[in-house]
Amino acid sequence: QVQLVESGGGLVQAGGSLRLSCAAAGSTFRTLTMGWFRQAPGKERELVGYITWRDSVTYYSDAVKGLFTISRENAKNTVYLQMNRLVPEDTAVYYCAAYRGGSALTFHSYNYWGQGAQVTVSS
Repeated sequence: QVQLVESGGGLVQAGGSLRLSCAAAGSTFRTLTMGWFRQAPGKERELVGYITWRDSVTYYSDAVKGLFTISRENAKNTVYLQMNRLVPEDTAVYYCAAYRGGSALTFHSYNYWGQGAQVTVSS
């Protein structure tokens, strides 16, 4: 079992930045590849990116590449999502999730999820 808790969401003006944190409970965190997803109202949940457990290799969707950064601190059982130059289209609930296997690009491959953090970007 892995419990995930996101924090750091909120309201920000367009062009601003936010950093989300995802704290994991469980001793296996350092062996988990972790993903960040987001879901806007009326839209499907989409992958933002992920970070591997072994070498902290990152992958980003085209929508956020160069704007968002995923990092992790295994000593703190925490993964981060730094979001820069936010635009209203980034408004969504953001979720962190633990990867279990299969394609890391789809949410079906993640079996533990946080409760979500609301990010709202005003124009």
